[in-house]
Amino acid sequence: MNEDGITMSFRKRWKSFWRLLLQRRHQPKNSKIWRGDYPSWKAAEASSHGYDAEVILEKCRTAGLKVKRGEAAYERDSVLFDQVQYSWGLLAGLQLGAARNAGRLSVMDFGGSLGSTYFQNLLFLERLSRFEWNIVEQAQFVRVGRADFQDEALRFYHSIDECVKARRPNVAVLSSSLQYLPDPHAILEEIIAHDFDVVILDRTPFIASERDLLTVQTVPARIYQASYPAWFFSRKGLERHFEARYDLLARTPPWCTSPAFINSVHLASWEGVIFVKKTPPSR
Repeated sequence: MNEDGITMSFRKRWKSFWRLLLQRRHQPKNSKIWRGDYPSWKAAEASSHGYDAEVILEKCRTAGLKVKRGEAAYERDSVLFDQVQYSWGLLAGLQLGAARNAGRLSVMDFGGSLGSTYFQNLLFLERLSRFEWNIVEQAQFVRVGRADFQDEALRFYHSIDECVKARRPNVAVLSSSLQYLPDPHAILEEIIAHDFDVVILDRTPFIASERDLLTVQTVPARIYQASYPAWFFSRKGLERHFEARYDLLARTPPWCTSPAFINSVHLASWEGVIFVKKTPPSR
């Protein structure tokens, strides 16, 4: 082989090496955050260390107030960012909800902390002719939310019923909240029973399985010290709740959490889904 041939062979091998390295870097890895396959919520709780609710609340409050005052661009799970990271699928669902309701948008944000998703999308929401954002949360979040964050557009409630009676929202949002409930399927049925026009799931973990998977999630220490039960949902099982009364308009891709293998078996993807209430057949 002459010198040119040796050079070409080396270049091909070098390119193949880098191609393989890049492929490996982008392949989903086995997660160290979510582990286990528990038969019940009680069993998963027994294997969790729990969390200090007041510490987490104060971290969320501190971060949220910085966003509210304009000292930070965006907050998610008490972590601050210098740029807003948008979930374009979620935003499309919100705009659809407004378009289907003569420009009025009233959102029930279930498990919405102190307004993370509200502030994330405020730049777009303010362009609507009328909007309201209503958060349903745990009692301690409602207390702090009403004291430090509530205004004419942003309100806090203890339950879905309380929120619906007070504001009659037309869109329900569940962003990274469903998986932390002891009985998420019961909450889905409650939401469907309230007849929202649009239901938006965001940052919801799905696996290709016939059954849900219950794990224990260990939060990275840089965020806060905690571990607690967390679900991964069978896509078919979750979407089946909506079949009778809603059309599945779109599935939206992951935007802030990379796909990962759980227990080295299940490939999980944190995605979104937009459901729209079915139109009654014309007579």
